[in-house]
Amino acid sequence: MKTKKLFILSLAAGAILMTSCVSKKELVACQDENKSLTQNYMSAKEQLAAANSRVSSLEAQLAQAQKDYARLQRSLDKSLTNANQNNVSIEKLVDQINESNQYIRHLVEVKSKSDSLNMVLTNNLTRSLSREELKEVDVQVLKGVVYISLADNMLYKSGSYEINDRAAETLSKIAKIIMDYKDYDVLVEGNTDNVPISRENIRNNWDLSCLRASSVVQFLQTRYGVDPKRLTAGGRGEYNPLTTNNTEVGKQRNRRTQIIITPKLDQFMELIDQAPEKD
Repeated sequence: MKTKKLFILSLAAGAILMTSCVSKKELVACQDENKSLTQNYMSAKEQLAAANSRVSSLEAQLAQAQKDYARLQRSLDKSLTNANQNNVSIEKLVDQINESNQYIRHLVEVKSKSDSLNMVLTNNLTRSLSREELKEVDVQVLKGVVYISLADNMLYKSGSYEINDRAAETLSKIAKIIMDYKDYDVLVEGNTDNVPISRENIRNNWDLSCLRASSVVQFLQTRYGVDPKRLTAGGRGEYNPLTTNNTEVGKQRNRRTQIIITPKLDQFMELIDQAPEKD
C-alpha cells in the first residue's frame, strides 16, 4: 500500500513537472510573438504618420495650385474683357503685326536700292572728275542723300556771285550726272564765312549765299538743259559753318556751295501712302 502511494506521488510530480515545462515554452513563444507584434505596430504607426504628413503636404500644394489657377483665370478674364472692349481680336493683332513687318521689309528694300543707286551715282561722278578737281570738290553720301561740296574760289569771281570760266567744265560733269538720274531732285545751297559784305545789290551774307546758289541753278538750266522743275536754290549765309571762322583755313572751308541730290519728294509721299493704316 505504501509502495502504491509512492508511485502515485511520483506520477503526480512528473505530471506537474511536465506541465510546468510546457507552460514556460508557451510563455516564451507568446513573449516573442508579442514583441514582434509590438515592432510591427510601431512600424505601421510610423508609416501612417509619414503618410499623414505627405497627405497634408499634398493638400497644401493643391490649395496653392487652386489659388494660382484662380488668379490666372481672373487675369485671363480681365484680358479677354479688355480685348472685347477694344474690339481687338488675336487674329486682327496678328494681321497688324504682319502688315507692319511687310512695311518694314519694304522700307529696307527701298533704302537698300536707294543706297546702291547713290553709290553708283557717286562713283560715276568721282570717276569723271580730274585729280585737280577732286581737290576742290568733295562728294559724300549721307543718309541716302548725295552731297557735292564745291569751294567758292573755283566757282565764283572773287567777292562775286558770277560763275567763272574755270567752273564751267566741273559743272558740266555734275550736270551730266544730274541728267542721267532724272528721278532725283537737286538743291543748290550757298554758304559763306562770317566776314560781313556790303556791295551794290548785296546787303549781307544772306544775299551773297542766295545769289551764288541762284547763279549755279541758272547755269545748270541754261548751259546744260537741266529741267528747272528739278532745281531749288537756297542760301544759308554764314549760319551753317563746317568749322570755326577763327582761321583763314576755316573761313575758306565754310565758303562753299553744296549741290544736294535727293530722291524726288513725291516718291517719299508714295512710300508714305503705302504705310499700313492705323485704326
